[in-house]
Amino acid sequence: MSDADKFLYVDRNLVNNPLAQADWATKKLVWVPSERLGFEAGSVKEERGDECVVELADSGKKIKVNKDDIQKMNPPKFSKVEDMAELTCLNEASVLHNLKERYYSGLIYTYSGLFCVVINPYKNLPIYSEEIVDMYKGKKRHEMPPHIYAITDTSYRSMMQDREDQSILCTGESGAGKTENTKKVIQYLAHVASSHKTKKDQGELEKQLLQANPILEAFGNAKTVKNDNSSRFGKFIRINFDVNGYIVGANIETYLLEKSRAIRQAKDERTFHIFYYLLTGAGDKLRADLLLENYNNYRFLSNGNVTIPGQQDKDLFTETLEAMRIMSIPEDEQIGMLKVVASVLQLGNMNFKKERHTDQASMPDNTAAQKVSHLMGMNVTDFTRAILSPRIKVGRDYVQKAQTQEQAEFAVEALAKATYERMFRWLVMRINKALDKTKRQGASFIGILDIAGFEIFELNSFEQLCINYTNEKLQQLFNHTMFILEQEEYQREGIEWSFIDFGLDLQPCIELIEKPASPPGILALLDEECWFPKATDKSFVEKVLQEQGTHPKFFKPKKLKDEADFCIIHYAGKVDYKADEWLMKNMDPLNDNVASLLNQSTDKFVSELWKDVDRIVGLDKVSGMSEMPGAFKTRKGMFRTVGQLYKEQLSKLMATLRNTNPNFVRCIIPNHEKKAGKLDPHLVLDQLRCNGVLEGIRICRQGFPNRIVFQEFRQRYEILTPNAIPKGFMDGKQACVLMIKSLELDPNLYRIGQSKVFFRAGVLAHLEEERDMKITDIIISFQAWCRGYVARRAFAKRQQQLTAMKVIQRNCAAYLKLRNWQWWRLFTKVKPLLQVSRQEEEMQAKDEELTKVKEKHLYAEQQLQEMEEKQQQLSAEKLALQEQLQAETELCAEAEEMRARLAARKQELEEILHDLEARVEEEEERASQLTTEKKKMQQNIGDLEQQLDEEEAARQKLQLEKVTLEAKMKKIEEDVMVLDDQNNKLNKEKKLLEERISEFTTNLAEEEEKSKSLQKLKTKHEAMITDLEDRLRREEKQRQELEKNRRKLEGDFTEIHDQIAELQAQIAELRAQLAKKEEELQAALARIEEEAAQKNLAQKKIREMEAQLSELQEDLELERQARTKAEKHRRDLGEELEALKTELEDTLDSTAAQQELRSKRETEVAHLKKTLDEEAKVHEQQLGEMRQKHGQAFDELNEQLEQAKRNKVSMEKAKQALESERNELSIELQSLMQGKGESEHRRKKAEAQVQELQLKHSESERQRVELAEKLAKVQAELDNVSSVLSEVEGKSIKATKDCSAVESQLQDVQELLQEETRQKLSLGTRLRQLEDDQNNLKEQLEEEEEAKRNVEKQLQTVQSQLAEMKKKLEQDAGCLESAEEGKKRFQRDLESTSQRLEEKCAAYEKLDKTKTRLQQELDDLLVDQDHLRQIVSNLEKKQKKFDQMLAEEKNISARYAEERDRAEAEAREKETRALALTRELESLMDMKDELDRNNKLLRAEMEDLVSSKDDVGKNVHELEKSKRAMDQQLEEMKTQLEELEDELQATEDAKLRLEVNMQAMKAQYERDLAGRDEMGEEKKRALIKQVREMEMELEDERKQRSAAVAARKKLELDLKELEAGIDMANKNRDEALKQLKKLQAQMKDLVRELEDTRMSREEILAQSKETEKKLKGMEADMLQMQEELAAAERVKRQAQQERDELQDEINNQATKNAQIAEERRRLEARIAQLEEELEEEQCNTELVNDRLKKAMLQTDQMNVELTAERSTSQRVEGARSQLERQNKELKLKLQELEGTVKSKYKANMAALEAKIVQLEEQLDIETRERQGATKLVRRTEKKLKEVILQVDDERRNTEQYKDQVDKLNSRMKQLKRQLEEAEEEAQRANANRRKLQRELEDATESADAMNREVSSLKSKLRRGDLPFTMRRIVTRTGVESDEEGEPKSETPEPKPE
Repeated sequence: MSDADKFLYVDRNLVNNPLAQADWATKKLVWVPSERLGFEAGSVKEERGDECVVELADSGKKIKVNKDDIQKMNPPKFSKVEDMAELTCLNEASVLHNLKERYYSGLIYTYSGLFCVVINPYKNLPIYSEEIVDMYKGKKRHEMPPHIYAITDTSYRSMMQDREDQSILCTGESGAGKTENTKKVIQYLAHVASSHKTKKDQGELEKQLLQANPILEAFGNAKTVKNDNSSRFGKFIRINFDVNGYIVGANIETYLLEKSRAIRQAKDERTFHIFYYLLTGAGDKLRADLLLENYNNYRFLSNGNVTIPGQQDKDLFTETLEAMRIMSIPEDEQIGMLKVVASVLQLGNMNFKKERHTDQASMPDNTAAQKVSHLMGMNVTDFTRAILSPRIKVGRDYVQKAQTQEQAEFAVEALAKATYERMFRWLVMRINKALDKTKRQGASFIGILDIAGFEIFELNSFEQLCINYTNEKLQQLFNHTMFILEQEEYQREGIEWSFIDFGLDLQPCIELIEKPASPPGILALLDEECWFPKATDKSFVEKVLQEQGTHPKFFKPKKLKDEADFCIIHYAGKVDYKADEWLMKNMDPLNDNVASLLNQSTDKFVSELWKDVDRIVGLDKVSGMSEMPGAFKTRKGMFRTVGQLYKEQLSKLMATLRNTNPNFVRCIIPNHEKKAGKLDPHLVLDQLRCNGVLEGIRICRQGFPNRIVFQEFRQRYEILTPNAIPKGFMDGKQACVLMIKSLELDPNLYRIGQSKVFFRAGVLAHLEEERDMKITDIIISFQAWCRGYVARRAFAKRQQQLTAMKVIQRNCAAYLKLRNWQWWRLFTKVKPLLQVSRQEEEMQAKDEELTKVKEKHLYAEQQLQEMEEKQQQLSAEKLALQEQLQAETELCAEAEEMRARLAARKQELEEILHDLEARVEEEEERASQLTTEKKKMQQNIGDLEQQLDEEEAARQKLQLEKVTLEAKMKKIEEDVMVLDDQNNKLNKEKKLLEERISEFTTNLAEEEEKSKSLQKLKTKHEAMITDLEDRLRREEKQRQELEKNRRKLEGDFTEIHDQIAELQAQIAELRAQLAKKEEELQAALARIEEEAAQKNLAQKKIREMEAQLSELQEDLELERQARTKAEKHRRDLGEELEALKTELEDTLDSTAAQQELRSKRETEVAHLKKTLDEEAKVHEQQLGEMRQKHGQAFDELNEQLEQAKRNKVSMEKAKQALESERNELSIELQSLMQGKGESEHRRKKAEAQVQELQLKHSESERQRVELAEKLAKVQAELDNVSSVLSEVEGKSIKATKDCSAVESQLQDVQELLQEETRQKLSLGTRLRQLEDDQNNLKEQLEEEEEAKRNVEKQLQTVQSQLAEMKKKLEQDAGCLESAEEGKKRFQRDLESTSQRLEEKCAAYEKLDKTKTRLQQELDDLLVDQDHLRQIVSNLEKKQKKFDQMLAEEKNISARYAEERDRAEAEAREKETRALALTRELESLMDMKDELDRNNKLLRAEMEDLVSSKDDVGKNVHELEKSKRAMDQQLEEMKTQLEELEDELQATEDAKLRLEVNMQAMKAQYERDLAGRDEMGEEKKRALIKQVREMEMELEDERKQRSAAVAARKKLELDLKELEAGIDMANKNRDEALKQLKKLQAQMKDLVRELEDTRMSREEILAQSKETEKKLKGMEADMLQMQEELAAAERVKRQAQQERDELQDEINNQATKNAQIAEERRRLEARIAQLEEELEEEQCNTELVNDRLKKAMLQTDQMNVELTAERSTSQRVEGARSQLERQNKELKLKLQELEGTVKSKYKANMAALEAKIVQLEEQLDIETRERQGATKLVRRTEKKLKEVILQVDDERRNTEQYKDQVDKLNSRMKQLKRQLEEAEEEAQRANANRRKLQRELEDATESADAMNREVSSLKSKLRRGDLPFTMRRIVTRTGVESDEEGEPKSETPEPKPE
């Protein structure tokens, strides 16, 4: 496959996977709704009424799901299907899964019926090249994979064939890829439908068509959050074609340009691209002509210069200019457009100010106005006058009305939007003019619609209504076309179906929006309100509710009034609309004075833009401009609203689309992060609903969506109906009818057409299931037949072998019989002489051979000639090759020289490489440091992102509050209007009216000032409220954390619950107070002081809450520690249980009677297996019956489902009416039940956790009870076994009294070994305890890290609070009393710090003492280690001597075994011959009996035949012939019998001879055995002596080991003391952190006191200076503390290193001890083997041969094991020696490096030595520091006294104070860094500790493995005590049973949790 094919074609090998098909069939896979993935795959396990238990496929978790929520899964053959209409299960989950699977495999295009669904890949794909265009050209849609080219090609071909206009509708969200797909459509059409490219005029049109897009994108596209090149307008591109299919021209229509983007943009967004292109790409001359400035100087560019990654604005500017040149737009028009763009930017820079005594606006600086008037060709004075005081027509006269600041700014913004919109419209008109200049007539066209899809936002306005209205119309068009196509398909196939026009479903919603009258729709009511005077947005909403309140698609909103005004139910969902400024947006008013000026402009381009001034909605039509969003007055003249214009535009578009054949493309955005390969399921589902894809699927489900051609249906499903179709030819339709009849499908589920079979949704999936079951049955039966055939062939082969063996035996017997016969000997001698009579034949053969030899000779001569010629050729080639060789040798010499040079160069490079590697290591260290810094930065980034999220939430709240404020302003303005009306009614006279109007204007000014002051106060209070809400959120987060921790606890559940309830009550009180404050703000200014008091109370309560929370956290930490202790205890118990299990298994293996029990158990297991097989057969029968019943029930359910569907259709209409009421009630219920549900959910979670803990506890107890029971059973079995053993031992004592002493000694040795193993296990448990302690330490470190993070967060908050307090210090002052209280607190804190310092000093002294102890103990252990090494070397020498003795014994035994084997082989051969002869005799006798019987029968038949008088007498001759033949056979059989009797006699003679020989052999063996017994007794005595010596040595080793164990215990105690010291150091560090927190809290208290004190500002400033000095002192203390911490950590590292060395030595000793124990066990095993062999030879002399063989096998095994273990020990020693060498080499390298470093960095070495001296004298320094601390305390007291005197000086030094605060912040950061470094060191120490733990675990595992091997060897040796019959069974099965037993012993039972 090529690169393009990967992104177009599906790999069918992966899809047609039989394993996936079988998995789907067996597991009953379905789709289950999921919050994370949308839908998850699962298998149905149980059905309980309306609920089902489903096991999720990925996680294996079981969940309960309602049956209605489960959706069926399609068979795997439908995976990645190209057309989703072919899916047998059409549902949301299947559609989403198919799209997801295709998207992840790079397939972005998928068909869904009429739709082509496109998912944005966010990367460039190689599927749009000219090769791909040629590939799709002229192909049908079903022949090629889905592509936008396939859609365009089908529309182009259908246009050419049917002469019908076509349209392609591309819809989707912003960023989904609509514009890119429209580009690809145009590109394809320009390539396919271009005329002859030889002529220049003809190729120019295609170029212009392609270059229209860049121009439109430059002026109409912009960067948004979702999309970097988002089209901010809709367009309909109409490409005209002539009769031959060539492009004639094109036309573009635009809709809904987002002109507001020209004046303001959201965060991280850009305005239209042309602004940025112009500012970056314009040259110096153009910049001067257009008066361009920098980005930041323009107010309308809200975010400045926002760049797009991968896009150069300068290059794109030149491309747009080039595109304009291609579009033949002249330069003067281009410059005119750019001037308009520049003037729009300059309009934003016009600043207006309010005059002092009036509301009139003024322009202090008119530079921007001058620039605008210069660019637009206007007079400056006229332009400023038109904006500041425009002429308005009042009645018949024109009056100049002064404008306010808001009105002037509104007019300028409206002017900017209008100018840009008009320029864009002119540009589209100009492009259309360029594209329609050809003279040829267009016969037909293809229209491409690129418009925004359905939009549902939080705040939906007038623009969203227009977009959703268009999408409703487009969806209606799709439904109608789908209905028509379905109708045509069904009529073509002749299927009866009640047709439903689904387009009518959307008609009510469309009428609600566009209906002109009775009742009027929303747009009609909006136009009506625009004509009414005093109409507002509120009155419009009221009218809409009054007129359309009862409409089924219209609802009142469930949200607050401030958030939504009314709600419309669209096909994609429910949308809430907010009707703010809808009247203004619909009117779109402009300043007509400025418009007339622009119409009279000197610039031709501008005057052309503003030529239609008469259609503008002027200021005289808007009477309420003074109140911005006010009421409107009418004039007799008419004007067109935006709604009317858009409605007309849309109706034209729909009329054109209805006359075309539409093709639908739905674009989908996969995620909002613009990431390739990521798909958000919920986002895609929402878009599928909005795009109407799911609506189309709903329509498909109503009919028969699955269609199969007759041939395919017969081919695939004929297996289900094998006997339904008769043999011979049959029409496809008739065959399908017969098949469906035999399948017994419900007639409602299918329809049979003329060429296809139509099925309802889900029927094919059922047929696929049945087909899979059938195929599995067939394959199983086929496999059974194959296995039977193979078995029969093997049986036949065996039978043939048997017959062949019989023939061979018969021939052998005949030869033995004839061998001694004289005639046979004569025949064998005469037979060679008979060849004399064959001389002539031999002569003929010789002649033939001669002729053959001659022919061969001639052939050889020919070959010789050929070979000589070849030789000549080869010699010539050889000469040439020799010449080449000489040349190559010369070259080789040169190459040798080059190689030598290269080798020298290589050495140089290697030296350089070593240097580089050293550098690389340094760089890696730096990289590791950088990675740690990177992690820190990532953490900081995460914190910043959290802060950003909080700020965004606050911003959204502010926006909502802004909306509410605007609503309130509207209310105030309405009141003002009422006052104006009253004044007009009371004063009719003109003078009184003018006077009163002036009075009211003054009153209005005052009220506005008041309202502004109120707004300012309100903003302040809102800021305070937001602070309180932020604090509340923090408290809620902390409360959630507390609830999580509380679930873990068991004891304090009720207490914490009560405390949280109190906290919730307090929070509720705070919220109530906040609500009261908002009401008081709306009422008046009088309650501000009361609200401030309430705020202070709330702050105090919050502080109390924080204190309570900290106490609760401390309690939680204490309970965690208790829990960890309990877990340790549980682990210890589990380890003890495991030790007991291992001991029990060892004892069980040591008993020989256990094999009898095993045999019994095996018989029981066999019996159980048989019963299980029988039960399985019964179960399969039951399953078959259940399946039949299930199938019947399933059919019944299907029938019921169809009936229910019919009822559902009738009930849907009633359901729609009831759904609205139900939704309202459900929302109210949800709001009521949320609080209750949350509390119950928390309580249930806590109870569930308690229950889980109880269950775990009960399970652990149950396991413990079971283990106790098992122990009891094992003990009982042990008793039984011991009784059997006692009997066996009694017998053995009687037989061998001499061996009893040796056995007793061996038992003592075994007991000692068991004691050693127990000690080893106890040591293992202790090691595990140490590991647990280490884990606990790790957990404590993690908790400390969390505490450190919290401290850092608190430090940040403190810094922010300090920054705020700097500002407040300038305004407020405090009193002296608070300062004195702060001084006292500081004194207390200093005293506490001094006490803690003393405690730390004591801890350091303890650490030094422990260090000295550990060093002493280390020396003792090293001495013990040397002693142990000497003992091990002595033992190894003894072991070698013993091995030599064993080898000699093995050689002697091997000789005896060979002699015995020979005798046995001869005896066996003779026995087999005798047995074979007897068997043949018996078979021949049987044959003789059968022949006699047959003879008798035949004679009887003969007599009957002779006696009969019928015509049978004719056959008498034949019967006589048969009788003669039978007589001959009888004679032959008699001769054979005689021969066999002779053979039997011979065999009996041979048997007697063999028996005599056997007796002689036995006598010889008995003599040999007697001699061997004597030799064995002598060897036995020598071995007993050796055993005694070994026991003495063992006792010495035990003593040494006990001493080593005692030393180890001492070391463990010292380690514990060290860990306690480390804990103390950690606690001291925690105390230091707590001191920091307390100091920060004190700083907060000081700052609060400074807020309250305004009177004595000078004194407080002096006090703050003093506090700074104290802070410096505290920083010095902190630095000292950090140095102490660093010293403690160094001591800690040294202790850890010493501990590591001790652990290494302990491990070495343990391994050596294990080796010694293994060697001793091997010796004992060998001794036991020899003793057992002696006993067996004395007891069982008859079966000596078998016993010797077994002894040889055992000795061989032992030799193999010995050699293997020797090799392992040698490897270990070699590895140890290598490690020692490596250590020495590394030490040497270190010394060299230290020398080099000393030479280079002597100064650094001196500094390090000084530091070492300081560390040694640390205790003295700490005492001095303590004295210094006390001195500092005294100094601080003196400084506090001097604070009062230095108040005046502090005023001047406020600026210095700020600088010092910054320094403090930097120092705090340094402290943080140092803390982080300390934590990193702690982490490194933890890593070293983990390494040690791993090494210890490996050592313990190896020791356990060796113990198991020893125990298995013991068990093998002990089995020798059994009688010979038992040993025979053991030797055959012992190896297997041991191998099975070992893994059992190795697998430990699960630990109780």
